[in-house]
Amino acid sequence: MTQDQQPPQGSQPAQGAHPSQGSHPAAAPPSGAPPAGPPAAPGPAPESGPVLFLKAFFKRNIVAGVLFLTPLVATFYFLLVLIRWIDRILLLIPVQWRPETLLGVQIPGLGVFVLIAVLIVTGVLVRNFLGKKLVELGDYILYHIPVVSPLYRAVKQLVETIFSGAARDFKRVVLIEYPRKGVYTLAFVTGVSTGEIQEKTHQKVLNVFVPTTPNPTSGFYLIVPEDDVVPLEMGVEDAFRLLMSGGILSPEKRKHKTAPPRR
Repeated sequence: MTQDQQPPQGSQPAQGAHPSQGSHPAAAPPSGAPPAGPPAAPGPAPESGPVLFLKAFFKRNIVAGVLFLTPLVATFYFLLVLIRWIDRILLLIPVQWRPETLLGVQIPGLGVFVLIAVLIVTGVLVRNFLGKKLVELGDYILYHIPVVSPLYRAVKQLVETIFSGAARDFKRVVLIEYPRKGVYTLAFVTGVSTGEIQEKTHQKVLNVFVPTTPNPTSGFYLIVPEDDVVPLEMGVEDAFRLLMSGGILSPEKRKHKTAPPRR
């Protein structure tokens, strides 16, 4: 190309030419400015008044229905299972003497009445002279069986303690600091320690049972000084309900009846 054929200064480069051949780069965004992104999607439309009313209506009524029917159905199911389990007592009766054989129809719950009748007859026999002798003979035999003796002694002592009313403190609910100082737990006083335990401690100590949650039938046996026990006003049923619910069902404080002022 001759000098006369050179393009004039300031003219645009040809299409497809590389930027380094005289083209200017695009302007960079200012420092610190956020990068441009896609446009934001529109948010959900706010719920109208009728929709909110229906949601609150269904929520309140469903929760109320669950709270009412759950304990009712659970209680009915528990009683049904218990009655069916007790009805198995009828299987001990010979087939020809069973009620469904004699009456031709099976009566649910009849085992409960049979169990009550057996308990009454057993109580009458045990309370008279002959019955006591038979009980002593049975105890003597069971006490001399190596494997059965410890279990029989423990169960008999537990049943006699609960039903004889000898241990009044069994129904006391207390608070003790366990498992460390400053942390309290519910406990049931089962009695006052006697014998060697009372002598070695040099103070009045109590036998307490610390139940677990949510199964209060298992727990720990502790010996606690009486001065470290905080007595409570709640009953055993309230304490069991509190333990089984994990603290959700807290019993209300009992109101003492105050005597009217004297005039």
